[in-house]
Amino acid sequence: MRALKIAAAGMSAQQMRVDVISNNLANMNTTGYNARRAEFADLHYQQLARPGSINASDGTVLPTGIQLGLGVRASAISVMLSQGSVAATGGDLDVAIEGDGYLEVTLPSGVPGYTRDGALKLTGDGQVVTSEGYPIVPDITVPRDTRSISINAEGEVYGYFTDQVQPQLLGQLTLAGFTNPKGLEAIGSNLFLETPASGPSVVNTPGEDGLGTLRQGYLEDSSVDPVREVTDLIEAQRGYELNSKVISAADQMLSAMVQLR
Repeated sequence: MRALKIAAAGMSAQQMRVDVISNNLANMNTTGYNARRAEFADLHYQQLARPGSINASDGTVLPTGIQLGLGVRASAISVMLSQGSVAATGGDLDVAIEGDGYLEVTLPSGVPGYTRDGALKLTGDGQVVTSEGYPIVPDITVPRDTRSISINAEGEVYGYFTDQVQPQLLGQLTLAGFTNPKGLEAIGSNLFLETPASGPSVVNTPGEDGLGTLRQGYLEDSSVDPVREVTDLIEAQRGYELNSKVISAADQMLSAMVQLR
């Protein structure tokens, strides 16, 4: 019976949906994380009688035909791009991106990576890096005798020194924008890679070309809405149960057919 395979496809789809929801809930406290949504499309159709085909010798055509659907398939897991709330941390090197854009980093392979996690740190040499140790692009080095650091909305990094009244410009933070940010490839550790679907990165000063600005001493929280995720979880669970009932009903029908004398 087709119903067995169709219901099995439905159960598999709802299981994938639960996997996505569980990942969202697991990352509800991850800096700069955007929730994902599983998207589905109907599967192939078996054309038992194609719509518009001739049904009689007088040229009468079928207005609808008989098209039997064969289940559901996953079409995409899409990123819901939305600004998370901004939480104060007070850290000199904590920066939240208010608006569009990503900080660019250099991965160990030399490939550029992109992140919205602005929890920056210093190495023993004073180089500004991410929490994973990846250097920020362009490179910024903070001298050992720096008393404090100031980062303005345009990404200019200033250092204050004990023997100087005026701050010294240490470097410039930039942001990278993409035509289709949903096309970026997530690789974990709050990092993304450029893909043909995302388009090439366009790097500019924060606040330019539609890019967001930076706010020092803050970090962007996850955009996951726990209430919505739990509601979707219940809905996925009910969908899974309904598909399992279809399998039970189909099994009973097959059992009745086998027992015919």
